[in-house]
Amino acid sequence: MQVAIRYAMPVMFIIGSVIYGTMIIQLDPATLGNPDGPKFFPLFVCAGLLVFSIADLVNVRKQIYAKNKDLELIAQLKSFKLIAIIIGICVIYTLIFEHVGYLIATILFMGALMFYLNGMKKWLLNVVVTLVVSVSTWYGFTELLQISLP
Repeated sequence: MQVAIRYAMPVMFIIGSVIYGTMIIQLDPATLGNPDGPKFFPLFVCAGLLVFSIADLVNVRKQIYAKNKDLELIAQLKSFKLIAIIIGICVIYTLIFEHVGYLIATILFMGALMFYLNGMKKWLLNVVVTLVVSVSTWYGFTELLQISLP
């Protein structure tokens, strides 16, 4: 049972990235600028997700045969908690995105992830990474790519 659960995550991400890629290809062409411009970044993200999911699947296969079963069960329980909390943060991000806008929602999202994963001891790193990533992606999209964000 544990083996099937451990295989499920990368397989779900592989299926999700294929569906996501299919949806990206079906996007309507942009009316301003390059007609395929809005497809480039999502396709890049999709390709990265697919590559890393396949790599994770290969890694899972290697780990399952190499690990002790008891340690694997403990790690899976911790992983499920981590995955559930991160999914919860992503759902909250999705719900507030349209209401507060990209920049504020992304700062809150990145901050929540960074503080959850790194803890309070690395608060300066968390704040700096949150602000740099959020503002630089906002600037890259709005100023460099001229794509308006909510």
